[in-house]
Amino acid sequence: MNNKLQWGVIGTGAIARVFAEGLRQSNTGTLAAIGSRSDERAATFAQDFPAPWYNTYEALLADPRVQAVYISTPHPAHAQWAIRAAEAGKHVLCEKPLAMNRAEAQSVIDAARRNGVFLMEGFMYRCHPQTMRLVELIRAQTIGEIKLIRATFSFCCPFDPKSRLLSAELGGGGILDVGCYCVSMARLIAGAVSGKPFEEPVALKGMGHIGSTGVDEYAVASLRFSNAIVAQIAAGVQLDLENNVRIVGTEGSILVPSPWTIGGSTAGFSKILIFKSHIPEEIVIETDRGLYALEADHVAEQIALGRTESPLVSWDDSLGNMRALDLWRREVEMP
Repeated sequence: MNNKLQWGVIGTGAIARVFAEGLRQSNTGTLAAIGSRSDERAATFAQDFPAPWYNTYEALLADPRVQAVYISTPHPAHAQWAIRAAEAGKHVLCEKPLAMNRAEAQSVIDAARRNGVFLMEGFMYRCHPQTMRLVELIRAQTIGEIKLIRATFSFCCPFDPKSRLLSAELGGGGILDVGCYCVSMARLIAGAVSGKPFEEPVALKGMGHIGSTGVDEYAVASLRFSNAIVAQIAAGVQLDLENNVRIVGTEGSILVPSPWTIGGSTAGFSKILIFKSHIPEEIVIETDRGLYALEADHVAEQIALGRTESPLVSWDDSLGNMRALDLWRREVEMP
């Protein structure tokens, strides 16, 4: 008998493939079904990741074998299908952002609560030992009192107005796609300083460039927290930047060279650099599974414990992150 968690994937885009590859390395889960809007896309996906496939999401949710679903649709459909999955009694891992705004995110959480299912927003970097080690270093005051956080996640995608990254209708733009990571990290670090899972900013100011397709092509924001920490964050889908996190304290600084994808789908090594008197100390973190395998295993472990939310990305954490994203988008005058 197969005791592994039986996953269904809703959506067959690039990130769904990355997650399915992660399931192959997972200790706890396996791909049980594929859901797509297209026969061709579903069949093509199944060639690389063999599993029964459906040409509607509804059919996948009706499959009694499926215990948990990974939602990888474009952003505007996240809330709808997370709610539908919860109503079908399925546990839910939903790609970030959980929804298009805080109100939608609250509706998703309400559905998970009503139906007693697990729900987590897919900030996979939170499930990696590197992030956990970073939090430990902050709590141990390794670089003294934290004063400044700088976080960047930005890239330049091919210019295709119909792509999900540049289409307003598909929820495109840098803030929702990758700025959510920067906000999440800033709130995580500010919270670690205070001994909390996260901290909410008391002020946020942002600016950005709205391109011809009506989405934020690149944007920046400054956040201030009640514990005297300030953060500078940048995100974009039409601008290549150096994607890292630097944390500055009274006794030095910490640099995380690869804070987000952390090796992607492969096992291996990552590192955190601590600078004191400008002399670097390297902390190496080793994993035996890729990033998405770690995420899938974390979800399965929480479900096995009977939990409906994760201690790494709680419902309140997701709501706070969405609130900050709403403020940032409003600051750059998103339509």
